[in-house]
Amino acid sequence: MKIFLIQLLSMVVTFTAQGQKSDSLKVPEPKSFITNHQGTYHKIAVRYRAEAKEVYLTDDKANPVASIWSVSYLRTDVPDGEPRPVVFVFNGGPGSASIWLHMGFLGPRRVLVDSDANQDDGAAPYPVVANEQCLLDIADLVFIDPVGTGFSKAIGKGKDETFWGLREDARSVAQFIRLWTTGHNRWMSPKYIIGESFGTTRAAAITAALEQGGQDLALNGLILISQALDYAGSTSVDFNITSYLTYLPSMAATSWYYKKAGVGQPLESFLDKARIFTYQTYAPCLLKGNFLSSKEKEMLADSLAYFTGLDTTYIRQSNYRILVPRFQKELLRDQGKTIGRLDARYWGKEWDQTAAEPTLGDAADYRISSAYTAALNDYLAKDLNVSMDRPYLTGNDAIYNKWDWKPVPKDAAWEPSYVNTAPGLGTAMRRNNGLRVLVASGYFDLITPFFDGEYTCSRNGIPTDRIEFSYYYSGHMIYNHDPDRQKLIETIHQFIQRK
Repeated sequence: MKIFLIQLLSMVVTFTAQGQKSDSLKVPEPKSFITNHQGTYHKIAVRYRAEAKEVYLTDDKANPVASIWSVSYLRTDVPDGEPRPVVFVFNGGPGSASIWLHMGFLGPRRVLVDSDANQDDGAAPYPVVANEQCLLDIADLVFIDPVGTGFSKAIGKGKDETFWGLREDARSVAQFIRLWTTGHNRWMSPKYIIGESFGTTRAAAITAALEQGGQDLALNGLILISQALDYAGSTSVDFNITSYLTYLPSMAATSWYYKKAGVGQPLESFLDKARIFTYQTYAPCLLKGNFLSSKEKEMLADSLAYFTGLDTTYIRQSNYRILVPRFQKELLRDQGKTIGRLDARYWGKEWDQTAAEPTLGDAADYRISSAYTAALNDYLAKDLNVSMDRPYLTGNDAIYNKWDWKPVPKDAAWEPSYVNTAPGLGTAMRRNNGLRVLVASGYFDLITPFFDGEYTCSRNGIPTDRIEFSYYYSGHMIYNHDPDRQKLIETIHQFIQRK
Protein backbone atom coordinates (compact mmCIF):
# COMPACT_ATOMS: atom_id res chain seq x y z
CA MET A 1 0.00 0.00 0.00
CA LYS A 2 2.81 2.40 0.87
CA ILE A 3 4.50 1.73 -2.49
CA PHE A 4 1.20 2.39 -4.31
CA LEU A 5 0.69 5.71 -2.47
CA ILE A 6 4.25 6.78 -3.25
CA GLN A 7 3.76 5.96 -6.96
CA LEU A 8 0.42 7.79 -7.01
CA LEU A 9 1.91 10.85 -5.33
CA SER A 10 4.79 10.80 -7.83
CA MET A 11 2.32 10.74 -10.74
CA VAL A 12 0.38 13.69 -9.26
CA VAL A 13 3.59 15.70 -8.87
CA THR A 14 4.64 14.84 -12.44
CA PHE A 15 1.29 15.80 -13.94
CA THR A 16 1.23 18.99 -11.88
CA ALA A 17 4.72 19.95 -13.06
CA GLN A 18 3.76 19.21 -16.66
CA GLY A 19 0.61 21.28 -16.26
CA GLN A 20 2.61 24.20 -14.84
CA LYS A 21 5.12 23.90 -17.68
CA SER A 22 2.31 23.85 -20.22
CA ASP A 23 0.66 26.88 -18.59
CA SER A 24 3.96 28.79 -18.73
CA LEU A 25 4.02 28.34 -22.51
CA LYS A 26 0.49 29.64 -23.00
CA VAL A 27 0.49 32.92 -24.87
CA PRO A 28 -2.20 35.43 -23.91
CA GLU A 29 -3.70 37.83 -26.42
CA PRO A 30 -1.42 40.80 -27.11
CA LYS A 31 -2.37 43.92 -25.19
CA SER A 32 -3.37 47.09 -27.00
CA PHE A 33 -4.19 50.56 -25.72
CA ILE A 34 -5.69 53.02 -28.24
CA THR A 35 -6.26 56.69 -27.44
CA ASN A 36 -7.04 59.81 -29.49
CA HIS A 37 -5.32 63.15 -29.10
CA GLN A 38 -4.70 66.51 -30.67
CA GLY A 39 -1.83 68.96 -30.60
CA THR A 40 -0.07 71.74 -32.48
CA TYR A 41 3.22 70.85 -34.14
CA HIS A 42 5.28 73.26 -36.20
CA LYS A 43 2.28 75.62 -35.88
CA ILE A 44 -0.07 73.09 -37.51
CA ALA A 45 -3.06 71.66 -35.63
CA VAL A 46 -2.95 67.86 -35.72
CA ARG A 47 -5.36 65.13 -34.65
CA TYR A 48 -3.77 61.75 -34.09
CA ARG A 49 -4.25 58.28 -32.69
CA ALA A 50 -1.79 56.68 -30.28
CA GLU A 51 -1.39 52.91 -30.44
CA ALA A 52 0.54 51.51 -27.47
CA LYS A 53 0.57 47.79 -28.06
CA GLU A 54 2.27 44.43 -28.26
CA VAL A 55 3.04 42.77 -31.59
CA TYR A 56 3.96 39.10 -31.55
CA LEU A 57 6.85 37.80 -33.63
CA THR A 58 6.69 34.16 -34.75
CA ASP A 59 9.21 31.51 -35.65
CA ASP A 60 9.28 29.55 -38.92
CA LYS A 61 6.47 27.31 -37.60
CA ALA A 62 4.20 30.28 -36.84
CA ASN A 63 4.68 29.91 -33.07
CA PRO A 64 4.76 33.20 -31.11
CA VAL A 65 8.25 33.65 -29.70
CA ALA A 66 8.53 37.34 -28.81
CA SER A 67 6.37 40.29 -27.87
CA ILE A 68 7.57 43.61 -29.26
CA TRP A 69 6.23 46.70 -27.52
CA SER A 70 5.79 49.83 -29.59
CA VAL A 71 4.02 53.17 -29.39
CA SER A 72 2.76 54.50 -32.72
CA TYR A 73 1.43 57.99 -33.38
CA LEU A 74 -0.76 58.17 -36.49
CA ARG A 75 -2.22 61.40 -37.78
CA THR A 76 -5.96 60.98 -38.42
CA ASP A 77 -6.96 64.28 -40.06
CA VAL A 78 -5.39 63.41 -43.43
CA PRO A 79 -7.01 61.88 -46.55
CA ASP A 80 -7.22 58.07 -46.60
CA GLY A 81 -4.57 56.45 -48.76
CA GLU A 82 -2.21 59.42 -48.68
CA PRO A 83 1.40 58.10 -48.91
CA ARG A 84 2.37 59.79 -45.67
CA PRO A 85 5.93 59.19 -44.38
CA VAL A 86 6.40 56.86 -41.43
CA VAL A 87 9.43 57.03 -39.14
CA PHE A 88 10.60 54.03 -37.09
CA VAL A 89 12.52 55.07 -33.98
CA PHE A 90 14.71 53.22 -31.48
CA ASN A 91 17.61 53.88 -29.13
CA GLY A 92 20.70 51.79 -28.58
CA GLY A 93 22.66 50.03 -25.86
CA PRO A 94 22.27 47.24 -26.75
CA GLY A 95 19.86 47.08 -23.86
CA SER A 96 18.18 50.48 -24.04
CA ALA A 97 14.49 51.14 -24.63
CA SER A 98 13.30 53.96 -26.88
CA ILE A 99 12.54 56.19 -23.87
CA TRP A 100 15.27 58.74 -24.65
CA LEU A 101 14.19 59.67 -28.16
CA HIS A 102 10.54 59.24 -27.13
CA MET A 103 10.47 61.48 -24.06
CA GLY A 104 13.42 63.72 -24.82
CA PHE A 105 13.07 64.54 -28.47
CA LEU A 106 10.43 63.15 -30.83
CA GLY A 107 7.30 62.23 -28.87
CA PRO A 108 4.26 64.52 -28.38
CA ARG A 109 5.45 65.29 -24.85
CA ARG A 110 8.97 65.69 -23.53
CA VAL A 111 10.68 65.93 -20.17
CA LEU A 112 12.87 68.92 -19.35
CA VAL A 113 16.40 68.56 -18.00
CA ASP A 114 18.91 71.36 -17.54
CA SER A 115 19.86 72.49 -21.04
CA ASP A 116 23.18 73.91 -19.85
CA ALA A 117 24.17 70.73 -17.98
CA ASN A 118 24.70 72.57 -14.71
CA GLN A 119 21.94 71.03 -12.58
CA ASP A 120 21.21 67.44 -11.57
CA ASP A 121 17.66 66.24 -12.31
CA GLY A 122 17.11 65.69 -8.59
CA ALA A 123 13.89 64.04 -7.40
CA ALA A 124 10.26 64.12 -8.58
CA PRO A 125 8.23 65.92 -9.70
CA TYR A 126 9.87 66.69 -13.04
CA PRO A 127 8.66 69.20 -15.67
CA VAL A 128 7.01 67.65 -18.74
CA VAL A 129 5.75 69.86 -21.59
CA ALA A 130 4.04 69.57 -24.95
CA ASN A 131 6.62 69.00 -27.67
CA GLU A 132 5.71 71.58 -30.31
CA GLN A 133 8.53 70.30 -32.56
CA CYS A 134 7.12 66.76 -32.78
CA LEU A 135 7.20 65.51 -36.40
CA LEU A 136 3.51 64.56 -36.51
CA ASP A 137 2.70 67.40 -38.87
CA ILE A 138 4.65 65.65 -41.66
CA ALA A 139 5.12 62.01 -40.59
CA ASP A 140 3.76 59.20 -38.43
CA LEU A 141 6.04 57.90 -35.66
CA VAL A 142 6.65 54.36 -34.37
CA PHE A 143 8.79 53.95 -31.23
CA ILE A 144 10.17 50.39 -30.95
CA ASP A 145 11.55 48.58 -27.90
CA PRO A 146 13.63 45.50 -28.83
CA VAL A 147 13.32 42.25 -26.87
CA GLY A 148 14.40 42.66 -23.25
CA THR A 149 13.73 46.41 -23.13
CA GLY A 150 10.60 48.39 -22.32
CA PHE A 151 7.73 45.89 -22.11
CA SER A 152 9.20 43.67 -24.85
CA LYS A 153 10.12 40.10 -23.97
CA ALA A 154 10.34 36.53 -25.25
CA ILE A 155 7.08 34.55 -25.03
CA GLY A 156 5.95 30.97 -25.55
CA LYS A 157 8.92 28.81 -26.52
CA GLY A 158 11.05 31.87 -27.23
CA LYS A 159 14.03 32.84 -25.08
CA ASP A 160 15.31 36.37 -24.59
CA GLU A 161 18.91 35.37 -25.33
CA THR A 162 18.01 34.15 -28.82
CA PHE A 163 17.27 37.78 -29.75
CA TRP A 164 20.33 39.26 -28.05
CA GLY A 165 22.81 39.36 -30.88
CA LEU A 166 23.80 41.65 -33.73
CA ARG A 167 22.16 39.56 -36.47
CA GLU A 168 19.28 38.28 -34.33
CA ASP A 169 18.35 41.77 -33.15
CA ALA A 170 18.35 43.14 -36.70
CA ARG A 171 16.17 40.28 -37.94
CA SER A 172 13.62 40.69 -35.16
CA VAL A 173 13.23 44.44 -35.59
CA ALA A 174 13.11 44.04 -39.38
CA GLN A 175 10.34 41.46 -38.90
CA PHE A 176 8.44 43.91 -36.71
CA ILE A 177 8.80 46.68 -39.31
CA ARG A 178 7.40 44.44 -42.04
CA LEU A 179 4.51 43.34 -39.82
CA TRP A 180 3.71 46.92 -38.87
CA THR A 181 3.90 48.06 -42.51
CA THR A 182 1.57 45.28 -43.64
CA GLY A 183 -0.83 45.68 -40.73
CA HIS A 184 -1.21 49.41 -41.37
CA ASN A 185 -1.20 49.11 -45.18
CA ARG A 186 1.83 51.40 -45.50
CA TRP A 187 3.91 49.71 -48.18
CA MET A 188 3.62 52.77 -50.43
CA SER A 189 4.57 55.23 -47.68
CA PRO A 190 8.07 56.73 -47.59
CA LYS A 191 9.91 55.04 -44.73
CA TYR A 192 12.66 56.34 -42.46
CA ILE A 193 14.60 55.06 -39.48
CA ILE A 194 15.90 57.25 -36.67
CA GLY A 195 18.44 55.50 -34.47
CA GLU A 196 20.75 56.75 -31.74
CA SER A 197 24.13 55.31 -30.68
CA PHE A 198 23.95 51.50 -31.01
CA GLY A 199 20.59 52.27 -32.60
CA THR A 200 22.62 53.48 -35.60
CA THR A 201 24.53 50.16 -35.64
CA ARG A 202 21.12 48.46 -35.61
CA ALA A 203 19.74 50.82 -38.27
CA ALA A 204 22.47 49.91 -40.75
CA ALA A 205 22.05 46.19 -40.00
CA ILE A 206 18.26 46.43 -40.38
CA THR A 207 18.60 48.29 -43.67
CA ALA A 208 20.54 45.32 -45.03
CA ALA A 209 18.16 42.78 -43.42
CA LEU A 210 15.09 44.45 -44.96
CA GLU A 211 16.48 43.64 -48.40
CA GLN A 212 16.47 39.92 -47.53
CA GLY A 213 13.92 37.31 -46.51
CA GLY A 214 11.92 37.36 -49.73
CA GLN A 215 10.08 40.57 -48.80
CA ASP A 216 12.26 43.50 -49.87
CA LEU A 217 11.42 46.72 -48.07
CA ALA A 218 13.43 49.72 -49.31
CA LEU A 219 13.98 52.68 -47.01
CA ASN A 220 13.96 56.33 -48.07
CA GLY A 221 16.31 57.55 -45.37
CA LEU A 222 18.29 56.93 -42.23
CA ILE A 223 18.82 59.55 -39.53
CA LEU A 224 21.85 58.46 -37.52
CA ILE A 225 22.12 60.37 -34.24
CA SER A 226 25.55 59.89 -32.64
CA GLN A 227 26.52 57.24 -35.20
CA ALA A 228 28.39 54.10 -34.21
CA LEU A 229 28.78 51.96 -37.31
CA ASP A 230 32.47 50.99 -37.11
CA TYR A 231 33.47 50.35 -33.51
CA ALA A 232 37.18 50.75 -34.19
CA GLY A 233 36.55 54.50 -34.11
CA SER A 234 34.48 54.50 -30.93
CA THR A 235 36.40 52.07 -28.72
CA SER A 236 39.01 53.91 -26.66
CA VAL A 237 41.35 51.14 -25.50
CA ASP A 238 45.09 50.59 -25.50
CA PHE A 239 46.71 49.75 -28.85
CA ASN A 240 43.67 50.72 -30.95
CA ILE A 241 45.36 53.35 -33.12
CA THR A 242 42.17 54.30 -34.93
CA SER A 243 40.51 55.45 -31.71
CA TYR A 244 43.33 57.85 -30.81
CA LEU A 245 42.72 59.59 -34.13
CA THR A 246 38.92 59.64 -34.06
CA TYR A 247 38.69 60.94 -30.49
CA LEU A 248 41.32 63.68 -30.70
CA PRO A 249 39.02 66.32 -32.31
CA SER A 250 36.32 65.63 -29.68
CA MET A 251 38.90 66.10 -26.93
CA ALA A 252 39.85 69.38 -28.57
CA ALA A 253 36.19 70.46 -28.65
CA THR A 254 35.78 69.57 -24.98
CA SER A 255 38.94 71.45 -23.99
CA TRP A 256 37.64 74.45 -25.95
CA TYR A 257 34.33 74.24 -24.04
CA TYR A 258 36.14 74.41 -20.70
CA LYS A 259 38.54 77.11 -21.96
CA LYS A 260 41.54 74.83 -21.63
CA ALA A 261 42.43 75.09 -25.33
CA GLY A 262 41.57 77.15 -28.40
CA VAL A 263 40.67 80.17 -26.28
CA GLY A 264 39.47 83.08 -28.40
CA GLN A 265 38.99 80.93 -31.50
CA PRO A 266 35.63 79.97 -33.02
CA LEU A 267 35.06 76.27 -32.29
CA GLU A 268 34.69 75.29 -35.95
CA SER A 269 37.99 76.98 -36.88
CA PHE A 270 39.77 75.31 -33.98
CA LEU A 271 38.38 71.91 -34.99
CA ASP A 272 39.45 72.39 -38.59
CA LYS A 273 43.00 72.71 -37.24
CA ALA A 274 42.45 69.58 -35.15
CA ARG A 275 41.29 67.65 -38.22
CA ILE A 276 44.33 68.74 -40.25
CA PHE A 277 46.67 67.85 -37.38
CA THR A 278 45.02 64.44 -37.01
CA TYR A 279 45.23 63.58 -40.69
CA GLN A 280 48.62 65.05 -41.53
CA THR A 281 50.64 64.77 -38.33
CA TYR A 282 49.12 62.60 -35.62
CA ALA A 283 48.33 59.61 -37.83
CA PRO A 284 51.88 59.32 -39.29
CA CYS A 285 53.36 59.75 -35.80
CA LEU A 286 51.21 56.96 -34.34
CA LEU A 287 52.20 54.68 -37.20
CA LYS A 288 55.89 55.34 -36.56
CA GLY A 289 55.48 54.55 -32.85
CA ASN A 290 58.82 54.07 -31.08
CA PHE A 291 60.69 55.04 -34.23
CA LEU A 292 59.82 58.71 -33.63
CA SER A 293 62.84 60.92 -33.12
CA SER A 294 63.29 63.02 -29.98
CA LYS A 295 62.49 66.13 -31.97
CA GLU A 296 59.30 64.56 -33.34
CA LYS A 297 58.23 63.51 -29.85
CA GLU A 298 58.76 67.02 -28.53
CA MET A 299 56.69 68.46 -31.39
CA LEU A 300 53.96 65.88 -30.83
CA ALA A 301 53.73 66.58 -27.08
CA ASP A 302 53.44 70.31 -27.68
CA SER A 303 50.79 69.85 -30.38
CA LEU A 304 48.69 67.48 -28.28
CA ALA A 305 48.90 69.91 -25.36
CA TYR A 306 47.73 72.69 -27.68
CA PHE A 307 44.63 70.74 -28.71
CA THR A 308 43.77 68.91 -25.47
CA GLY A 309 44.82 71.40 -22.79
CA LEU A 310 46.68 68.64 -20.95
CA ASP A 311 50.15 69.02 -19.49
CA THR A 312 53.02 67.91 -21.73
CA THR A 313 54.47 65.79 -18.93
CA TYR A 314 51.17 63.87 -18.64
CA ILE A 315 51.07 63.47 -22.44
CA ARG A 316 54.60 62.02 -22.52
CA GLN A 317 53.78 59.68 -19.64
CA SER A 318 50.76 58.53 -21.68
CA ASN A 319 53.07 57.77 -24.60
CA TYR A 320 51.21 60.43 -26.67
CA ARG A 321 48.03 58.34 -26.54
CA ILE A 322 45.23 59.67 -24.32
CA LEU A 323 42.46 57.23 -23.43
CA VAL A 324 39.04 58.84 -23.07
CA PRO A 325 38.33 57.68 -19.48
CA ARG A 326 41.65 59.19 -18.40
CA PHE A 327 40.88 62.40 -20.27
CA GLN A 328 37.56 62.61 -18.41
CA LYS A 329 39.41 62.54 -15.11
CA GLU A 330 42.47 64.59 -16.03
CA LEU A 331 41.08 67.63 -17.86
CA LEU A 332 39.53 69.28 -14.78
CA ARG A 333 41.48 67.47 -12.08
CA ASP A 334 42.72 70.83 -10.78
CA GLN A 335 39.06 71.73 -10.08
CA GLY A 336 38.17 68.35 -8.57
CA LYS A 337 35.73 67.62 -11.39
CA THR A 338 35.24 64.55 -13.59
CA ILE A 339 33.56 65.26 -16.92
CA GLY A 340 30.87 63.11 -18.56
CA ARG A 341 31.39 60.59 -21.33
CA LEU A 342 28.03 60.75 -23.09
CA ASP A 343 28.18 64.53 -22.88
CA ALA A 344 31.35 66.24 -21.69
CA ARG A 345 29.36 69.34 -20.69
CA TYR A 346 28.22 67.40 -17.62
CA TRP A 347 30.54 66.91 -14.68
CA GLY A 348 30.52 65.42 -11.21
CA LYS A 349 32.66 65.65 -8.06
CA GLU A 350 33.95 62.23 -7.09
CA TRP A 351 35.31 61.23 -3.71
CA ASP A 352 38.58 59.83 -5.13
CA GLN A 353 40.48 62.66 -6.77
CA THR A 354 43.55 60.50 -7.40
CA ALA A 355 41.79 57.89 -9.54
CA ALA A 356 42.96 57.54 -13.14
CA GLU A 357 39.39 57.02 -14.43
CA PRO A 358 35.83 57.95 -13.34
CA THR A 359 34.57 56.14 -10.23
CA LEU A 360 30.88 57.16 -10.03
CA GLY A 361 29.86 56.29 -13.56
CA ASP A 362 28.91 58.78 -16.25
CA ALA A 363 27.76 62.16 -14.95
CA ALA A 364 25.89 62.69 -18.23
CA ASP A 365 23.81 59.62 -17.37
CA TYR A 366 23.14 59.75 -13.64
CA ARG A 367 22.20 63.45 -13.77
CA ILE A 368 19.21 62.91 -16.12
CA SER A 369 18.00 59.29 -15.98
CA SER A 370 15.57 59.64 -13.05
CA ALA A 371 13.65 62.40 -14.80
CA TYR A 372 13.29 60.41 -18.02
CA THR A 373 12.16 57.25 -16.22
CA ALA A 374 9.53 58.99 -14.10
CA ALA A 375 8.23 61.05 -17.03
CA LEU A 376 7.74 58.04 -19.30
CA ASN A 377 5.96 55.92 -16.70
CA ASP A 378 3.66 58.80 -15.82
CA TYR A 379 2.95 59.53 -19.48
CA LEU A 380 2.16 55.91 -20.37
CA ALA A 381 -0.30 55.59 -17.48
CA LYS A 382 -2.03 58.96 -17.61
CA ASP A 383 -1.97 59.96 -21.28
CA LEU A 384 -1.97 56.59 -23.07
CA ASN A 385 -3.95 54.59 -20.47
CA VAL A 386 -1.36 51.82 -20.48
CA SER A 387 -1.68 49.13 -17.81
CA MET A 388 0.79 46.25 -18.00
CA ASP A 389 1.66 43.39 -15.65
CA ARG A 390 5.39 44.11 -15.65
CA PRO A 391 7.69 47.12 -15.23
CA TYR A 392 8.89 49.15 -18.19
CA LEU A 393 12.65 48.52 -18.45
CA THR A 394 14.35 51.71 -19.65
CA GLY A 395 17.56 49.73 -19.73
CA ASN A 396 18.60 46.13 -19.18
CA ASP A 397 22.22 45.52 -18.18
CA ALA A 398 21.84 41.75 -18.60
CA ILE A 399 21.53 42.18 -22.36
CA TYR A 400 24.98 43.64 -22.96
CA ASN A 401 26.70 40.91 -20.93
CA LYS A 402 25.01 38.20 -23.02
CA TRP A 403 25.10 39.96 -26.39
CA ASP A 404 26.43 38.02 -29.38
CA TRP A 405 28.41 40.42 -31.56
CA LYS A 406 29.22 37.77 -34.16
CA PRO A 407 28.22 39.13 -37.60
CA VAL A 408 27.94 35.67 -39.20
CA PRO A 409 25.77 32.58 -38.48
CA LYS A 410 26.61 30.72 -35.27
CA ASP A 411 28.05 27.72 -37.13
CA ALA A 412 30.28 29.87 -39.37
CA ALA A 413 33.94 30.57 -38.65
CA TRP A 414 34.79 34.09 -37.53
CA GLU A 415 37.88 35.78 -36.14
CA PRO A 416 36.96 38.44 -33.57
CA SER A 417 37.23 42.00 -34.85
CA TYR A 418 35.58 45.36 -34.25
CA VAL A 419 31.88 45.47 -35.04
CA ASN A 420 31.26 47.23 -38.35
CA THR A 421 27.85 47.49 -40.03
CA ALA A 422 28.98 50.31 -42.35
CA PRO A 423 29.78 48.03 -45.33
CA GLY A 424 26.22 46.71 -45.21
CA LEU A 425 24.94 50.26 -45.33
CA GLY A 426 27.21 51.00 -48.28
CA THR A 427 25.85 47.98 -50.13
CA ALA A 428 22.25 48.93 -49.36
CA MET A 429 22.81 52.51 -50.60
CA ARG A 430 24.27 51.24 -53.88
CA ARG A 431 21.35 48.87 -54.40
CA ASN A 432 18.82 51.54 -53.44
CA ASN A 433 19.59 54.86 -55.09
CA GLY A 434 16.72 56.46 -53.19
CA LEU A 435 18.31 55.90 -49.78
CA ARG A 436 19.74 59.04 -48.15
CA VAL A 437 21.53 59.33 -44.80
CA LEU A 438 21.73 62.13 -42.26
CA VAL A 439 24.57 61.87 -39.71
CA ALA A 440 24.02 64.10 -36.66
CA SER A 441 26.89 64.48 -34.18
CA GLY A 442 27.52 66.38 -30.97
CA TYR A 443 30.90 68.08 -30.62
CA PHE A 444 31.11 67.14 -26.92
CA ASP A 445 30.24 63.46 -27.35
CA LEU A 446 33.05 61.30 -25.91
CA ILE A 447 31.28 58.01 -26.67
CA THR A 448 30.72 58.29 -30.43
CA PRO A 449 33.06 61.06 -31.63
CA PHE A 450 31.95 63.29 -34.51
CA PHE A 451 35.20 62.78 -36.40
CA ASP A 452 34.52 59.04 -36.43
CA GLY A 453 31.32 59.74 -38.39
CA GLU A 454 33.40 61.45 -41.07
CA TYR A 455 36.05 58.73 -40.98
CA THR A 456 33.49 55.91 -41.25
CA CYS A 457 31.37 57.45 -44.00
CA SER A 458 34.38 58.32 -46.15
CA ARG A 459 35.05 54.61 -46.72
CA ASN A 460 33.18 51.29 -46.38
CA GLY A 461 31.73 51.62 -49.89
CA ILE A 462 29.35 54.39 -48.80
CA PRO A 463 28.33 56.87 -51.56
CA THR A 464 29.21 60.17 -49.88
CA ASP A 465 27.07 62.22 -52.26
CA ARG A 466 23.99 60.95 -50.37
CA ILE A 467 25.42 61.56 -46.89
CA GLU A 468 24.57 64.77 -45.03
CA PHE A 469 26.54 65.74 -41.90
CA SER A 470 25.27 68.08 -39.19
CA TYR A 471 27.01 69.18 -35.99
CA TYR A 472 25.83 70.45 -32.62
CA TYR A 473 27.16 72.14 -29.46
CA SER A 474 26.05 69.22 -27.33
CA GLY A 475 26.86 65.61 -26.57
CA HIS A 476 25.58 62.13 -27.32
CA MET A 477 21.96 63.04 -26.62
CA ILE A 478 21.97 66.17 -28.75
CA TYR A 479 18.43 67.11 -27.72
CA ASN A 480 19.39 67.66 -24.06
CA HIS A 481 20.79 71.02 -25.17
CA ASP A 482 17.69 72.96 -26.09
CA PRO A 483 19.08 75.21 -28.89
CA ASP A 484 20.51 72.13 -30.59
CA ARG A 485 17.32 70.14 -30.03
CA GLN A 486 15.48 72.75 -32.05
CA LYS A 487 18.22 72.87 -34.70
CA LEU A 488 18.29 69.08 -35.07
CA ILE A 489 14.52 68.69 -35.32
CA GLU A 490 14.40 71.33 -38.06
CA THR A 491 17.21 69.53 -39.89
CA ILE A 492 15.28 66.24 -39.69
CA HIS A 493 12.05 68.01 -40.67
CA GLN A 494 13.71 69.31 -43.84
CA PHE A 495 15.47 65.98 -44.51
CA ILE A 496 12.17 64.08 -44.54
CA GLN A 497 10.42 66.68 -46.71
CA ARG A 498 13.27 66.76 -49.23
CA LYS A 499 12.61 64.53 -52.23
